[in-house]
Amino acid sequence: MKKYVLSILAGLVLSGSLLTYTPVQAGDFKVKVGGGPTGGTFNIFANAMAVYLPKHMDDIKVIAVGSDGSVDNVYKVSKGKFNFGLCYSVDLTLGREGKLPPDNKACGGILALGFLYGAPAQLVVRADSEIHSLQDLTGKTVAVGDVGSGAAASAERFFGHLGLWDEIDHRFLGYSAAVKTFLSGEIDALWVLVGYPNRAIIQASVQTDVRLINLGTDAEKSGFFDAYTYAPIEIPAGTYGEGTPACPSFLDHTLLCANKDVPADIVFEIMKSLWSNGGLKAMAEAKKTFKPMSIDTGFTGISSTLHPGAVQFWEKKGHTVPDELK
Repeated sequence: MKKYVLSILAGLVLSGSLLTYTPVQAGDFKVKVGGGPTGGTFNIFANAMAVYLPKHMDDIKVIAVGSDGSVDNVYKVSKGKFNFGLCYSVDLTLGREGKLPPDNKACGGILALGFLYGAPAQLVVRADSEIHSLQDLTGKTVAVGDVGSGAAASAERFFGHLGLWDEIDHRFLGYSAAVKTFLSGEIDALWVLVGYPNRAIIQASVQTDVRLINLGTDAEKSGFFDAYTYAPIEIPAGTYGEGTPACPSFLDHTLLCANKDVPADIVFEIMKSLWSNGGLKAMAEAKKTFKPMSIDTGFTGISSTLHPGAVQFWEKKGHTVPDELK
């Protein structure tokens, strides 16, 4: 594997400039990985990646960097501020098409590597709430996630598609802050887009009985699955306490991505390490949510272009990469 230095100092990342690579001695290859808010699932993965890779690749140093989440990562990876990052498939596709708020500028600098895990949308209310359907949300206060997060973007997309976005009092709050305001009665519902069972929802359910609102039926009837590449899913009964019923919903696919200027052989070697038996075990041990990451799931849910290094990796693993992903 060739040795490179990937410049990550903020002062060297100038507007419109490209990252530079200089051959050096082993141990000097450095990358930034965009995670998410502190304590969030994205950040846990980025931190686990930063711990694992240097132990098994003697020529790399990985720095996990916090961010606002999926949308933030799409823009920053595309611009080269992060070399790698986690994001949701729908955000990535819209970003590359120049349809991702708030900037709606084409993010041609970011390419997909592989599928990590599914992230279902979950709308949580108190068990005794008068909210029983999405239409009951009119005039209610809903925490939708931080600005720049995939959760907030998906909430605006979904409720906007149903004509409800302007009918609800949406609050841009991270999961931890949202739970506190939910338990204090300041908000009526929590929206999350993350693997289940989610720690924030569990935290809320310990102090008050909760239930999930059906999202899947309205998503299907309204043509939401035709408008975006979300996939239907059913959250199993008992996920948030004994007696809680199964709940139809939809999910996005969490992906690992890279800036287009990261060399293909670097991407290949990093993927080779992460998707090894040891790498997959380490990620799953960091959080059970990451168990779906595997060689078999490959590029599940990816509808945009793969990095050339990822194409090489998946083809070596026996996958046939469709032409539209190359």
